[in-house]
Formats: sequence, C-alpha cells, structure tokens
Amino acid sequence: MQAVCAVATALGEGAVAVVRISGEDALKVASEVFVPYSGIAVGDMKGYTCAYGKVVDGGERIDDAVLTVFRAPHSYTGEDVAEISCHGGVYITKRVLRLCCENGARPAERGEFTRTAFVNGKLDLAQAESVMELISAQGELTLRSANLTRTGELSDRIGKVRARLTSLLGELAAWADYPDEDLPEVGGDNMTATVDECLAAAEKLIKGYDNGMMFRNGIPAVIVGKPNVGKSTLMNLLLGYERAIVTDIAGTTRDLLEETVRLGDVTLRLTDTAGLRETEDAVERIGVELARKKLGESALIIAVFDGSTAPDDEDKLLIEEVKSCGGRVIALINKTDISEGNGYAELLGGMAYVIGISAKTGKGREELEAAAAELFGGLDPDEGMIFVNERQRFCLGRAVESLERARDGILTGMSPDVVTIDITEAAAALAEITGDRITDDIVNEVFSRFCVGK
Repeated sequence: MQAVCAVATALGEGAVAVVRISGEDALKVASEVFVPYSGIAVGDMKGYTCAYGKVVDGGERIDDAVLTVFRAPHSYTGEDVAEISCHGGVYITKRVLRLCCENGARPAERGEFTRTAFVNGKLDLAQAESVMELISAQGELTLRSANLTRTGELSDRIGKVRARLTSLLGELAAWADYPDEDLPEVGGDNMTATVDECLAAAEKLIKGYDNGMMFRNGIPAVIVGKPNVGKSTLMNLLLGYERAIVTDIAGTTRDLLEETVRLGDVTLRLTDTAGLRETEDAVERIGVELARKKLGESALIIAVFDGSTAPDDEDKLLIEEVKSCGGRVIALINKTDISEGNGYAELLGGMAYVIGISAKTGKGREELEAAAAELFGGLDPDEGMIFVNERQRFCLGRAVESLERARDGILTGMSPDVVTIDITEAAAALAEITGDRITDDIVNEVFSRFCVGK
C-alpha cells in the first residue's frame, strides 16, 4: 500500500515540527527527501535510531533535520515509520510535507495513523480512542484515566466480563443440548450470581461516564454570597483577568457569568452569580433566582463571606441554603487583607473547608486550590476512575439492559434458548467497546473525530 504522511505536531511557529511517514515505502520516501550527514543510507538505518542530516529538494538544501526510523512491526502503526523533525516554521513544515507527497506518499486522512495501528492489532478500539483523550486531557484525573485506558485497563475489565459471559453461554448450551445430564439448573444460584457480578461491573463503568463528563468539560461550580462580598473580584482573581465588573455598589452583578477556570489540576466551569438577598429591583430579582437555580445544579459551591463585617441573618440563611443543596462546599472568608474574620470561623465551624482569602491580593488562593484537589482529586481507580466516552457508555447501557433481561429470565424459569439470546447480546455489546465486533461505519465514525497526523 502507498505510504501516507502528515504533520504530527500542531501547525504553527515553534522550535520543532514532526512530519510522519508510515507504510511499506516509508523509508523509500524518506530517502528521497532526507540525506544523513553521516553518509549512512536511510534504507540501512535500524529501528529506533536517529540520523542528523538535511532535507533536500533535488540538490537544494531546505533545512537541517533529524530522521527517526521505526521498523515494522515495532512502531506506532505496526508499519515502517519515518519521522522527520525539522524546524517548526509553518512554511518549512508544509514544504517538507509537500516533498514527501511529491516523492511517493499521499496525505494521511484524519486519524489514519491510529486507525492503521488498530487494524494491525497494535491497540484495540478503546485504546485508540484514548489517544484523543490523552491529547485533550485538561487535568491530572483525565490524564490518568486516559492512560489507564491506553494501557489496556478498560479492555481488561471488559474482557473479564466477556469471559464470564462466554462461560455462562457454555453452561446454557450444555444444559440445552444435554438435558438429562447432571448439570446445574438454569435458575441456579451460581448462574444468577454470575449475571449479577457482570451487571455490577458494567454499571460501575457507566458511573465513569458521568465523572468523565464532569472532569472533561469542567466541574460545574458556582460562587455565591451576599451582594458586595467580593464574588466578582474572586472570579477575576481565578481567571487571571478582569471578566466581571467590580464596583462598591451592591447588586452590580445581575446576570450569570460562566468561564472555565483551572484550580491546580482541577478544571472548573465556574459561574459568578448575583448577590443573594431580598430585593425590590425586578431585574436583580431575576438574577437572584438564576443564582439559586445554579446553586442546586453545581457540584461545587464556593460560598463567599465578607470577613470585614460581622455575620448577620442573611449570612446564616445563606449557610443553611448552601448546606441544603447537597453539593461539595468551600466557604471563603474574604477580605482578610482588612480583617481576620469577625466571628465567621465559629459560624462556619460545621463546614469541612473554611478558608481565609483576599480576592484582592490573592492571599489564600493556594489553600483554595488544595481544597478543590482534595474534593475532586481523590477518586480511586476502582471507583469510576476510567472515564468512558459516549460510544462506550452506549454499549455498556445495551449490555446492562440485556443482562437485566437475562437475570429476569433465569429467575422466572425461562428456557435456556431465551436466556442465551440476552447473554449473547450483552457479550456482543461489550465486544463493540474494544472493537472485537464492530462495523466499518462505527470505525469510520470513531476515527473521523481524530486530527490529521494522529
């Protein structure tokens, strides 16, 4: 097959860019555009070796570069691969790519390198999808999850469930084919227990989808407090620029302001809200209602109190309202550059995280980041750490539905043939996750989401 090539690094000005060539003729193409200074022929280079040389167009030197060679099957794609690391200018990179195409390669399609790796058995479909998860990871947890899938953890878990189901299908087939033999009954406790264990494993992975959506897109978080306690100043501090209007006039913020904010390794989809208070202003009242609605939708509530004044009844009502929402709460006693709290520490004593902060100077930000990390950074790999994607979630959902029908069939004494259909459908749905049973349409859809060069 014809070799394919693409820029494997982000296109733009930078120190280095990589042009990747993969295929049976990859080294032949590379030899036409790259000349090692050492005199070695590109075709004689061993796998996992590099050569310093020049990129040439006929006799014209285009750039100094490094050629890295990977020999099949010990490469990312499973084919011969040559990677030219040239200077990262946009024109130079495109010129090197064009030279490769003029000398026998064709431009790679989206995700073609990873698709070739999948076809050649270098990774399964779940591992292939994890490549994009690695690239788009926004924090430590999403990175860790992507690496777990990339190294086969998700596939291993799916494989164990499928193995149990295959064994169960064998028992059902034996029962149907040899009804007079001394075999366990279809409704036996062992068979029911096996289905329940497989169900639990699938449902556990489904929980990882909800976690994944939250950590990929940002944890929904809201800043709440009375008017003029420093919510907008805090928003600007965390963003690193002035997004929210800050004045001494209470009730300045009336609409919801939502931005993506990084707190250490935790990504928040953070919303600044109108100050919570009773008001006669119709527009401000709408803002307060929106704030209360957002309060109930958020996984993290950052409740801000004005440490320069003593607590009042509105503060006490806010505390009760925040506690009743059930979300994780970090209480911030703001304006520590003016005062040390005025009794808020005692009032907030029942909350797990109470932090003194100055949104004006930034003092206390590190403590806020540490609290967010403790709240959202402690997920154990066995508690939904693998963040399955939408496609995988759909397959798991189908498997769960089939297993529930199978369990009901076993408990109600259905015939082995009926139970077998449901178990088979569950196993097939799980096989789609790893690509062991898959259609071309699904494969095309998966790799269409990849970048060119991946």
